[in-house]
Amino acid sequence: MSEESKFNFSDEETNQDKAVEQSKEAVKKDAKGLFQSIKTFFSELLDFRDDTDRDATIEAIKKDIPFKGATAWILICSIFVASVGLNANSTAVVIGAMLISPLMGPILGVGLSIAINDIDTLRKSLVNLATMIVLSLLTAYLFFKFFPTADLVTNELFGRTKPDVRDVLIAFFGGLALIIARTKKGTIASVIFGVAIATALMPPLCTAGYGLAHNWDYFVGAMYLFTINTIFIALATFIVLKVLRFPMLKYANSKKRKRIAQLASILAILVMAPAIWTFVDFIKLSGFENDYNNFVKDEITSNPELWFQNGTLNTDDKKITLYFNGEILDATEADLRNELKRYEKIKEFDLEINGNKNRSFDKISDAYDRAIKELDSKDNVISGLQKQIAGLQVEITELNKQIESNTSQKNSVSFTNLSRDAKVRFSDLQYFSYAKMLESKDFIKIDTIAVAHIKWRKSLKDSSLLIKERELSKWMKQKLKLDTLVLKRN
Repeated sequence: MSEESKFNFSDEETNQDKAVEQSKEAVKKDAKGLFQSIKTFFSELLDFRDDTDRDATIEAIKKDIPFKGATAWILICSIFVASVGLNANSTAVVIGAMLISPLMGPILGVGLSIAINDIDTLRKSLVNLATMIVLSLLTAYLFFKFFPTADLVTNELFGRTKPDVRDVLIAFFGGLALIIARTKKGTIASVIFGVAIATALMPPLCTAGYGLAHNWDYFVGAMYLFTINTIFIALATFIVLKVLRFPMLKYANSKKRKRIAQLASILAILVMAPAIWTFVDFIKLSGFENDYNNFVKDEITSNPELWFQNGTLNTDDKKITLYFNGEILDATEADLRNELKRYEKIKEFDLEINGNKNRSFDKISDAYDRAIKELDSKDNVISGLQKQIAGLQVEITELNKQIESNTSQKNSVSFTNLSRDAKVRFSDLQYFSYAKMLESKDFIKIDTIAVAHIKWRKSLKDSSLLIKERELSKWMKQKLKLDTLVLKRN
């Protein structure tokens, strides 16, 4: 075989390998460029450090810390409006109070002072924060103590006595929105500042005032929620200012600077520790409740053979108590205990099952049948009584006519017709009586006078009553052909 007839594949394979490698490199390069472009896009989208005015932010926050004069009166008014909204169960009114609430200054001052090691600003912020709390509680207390019907517990009030993880999230992200808006160059509508803070702080403060006036447990729960929200708002301020690298306050004395830095760090830890612990505790509690609800839904209510009544979850004692109508078999109880172990958060909880052995399905069915028979029997009795009542009403009507005919005089009008016409003409009448009475002014001569006793609807004003009574008197004189008529109001 000649050399020309032989096939040589080595060069072609080498060229293919090079082409594949070049393609891979090109793909990697394109992917890297795309990733870099996406990274740059999101970095420019979310980065707010270049849009920060540090000096103006510090000056504005310090300016809002003092709590006196007009600011104090605005707070009193906003707390009063919020208390009315909570008492009336009106979300719109509560939101309106938030729009005018000046609660942000001292709390932002706490976060700022810890972030920049400014002990003087911290002291000033804490004093003004305490003043704000006392003034708010006093205003809410006075409203709920002395305002009529202010002791009613509404959903808006009750919702601020049982804090959960959602309240923590509202406070934290509201605080983030507030401080980010505060650090931005230029101005943003001041409504953002008020609502971000007031959403988390005003309702709990007003509810705490209600608790002081009527229920100590409500006071404790509401102040617990207020404390949590305050800590998380200050924490959000601290975090943002640290991310933005606000300058630390410099002291001429190095020992003083070091001491204040240590004090600020300790205070920051003390503020953050309970907040983090509370957040973790809320997350854990939410996990317990979520697994419990899923267990009841999937294993109990979905089972048509179980007649579930209610249940309780006790996270402190790690115990679940279930109540059923009817008898619960041992096999069913064992199955529920096994199924409980499938739920990670509550698998270690004790399960207590309470069934009613004296109320099996058959016994309840028998009781139901007996009740139906008794109702049928009672229906027959009631039907007979209704017929007797109808007959008695006819007899009473006939007797009334006889009495009126015996006691009436010439040209007199039937009282039945008179009272019916009076009610038609004067719909606000609630009571009407008419009679002719004998009277003597000198105890010798006897006269006959016509007297009508009336009672009007309570909502009528006195001016309307006088007009209606004149019209009624005129109508009765014409109807009964009387010269004089005495109207007496009951």
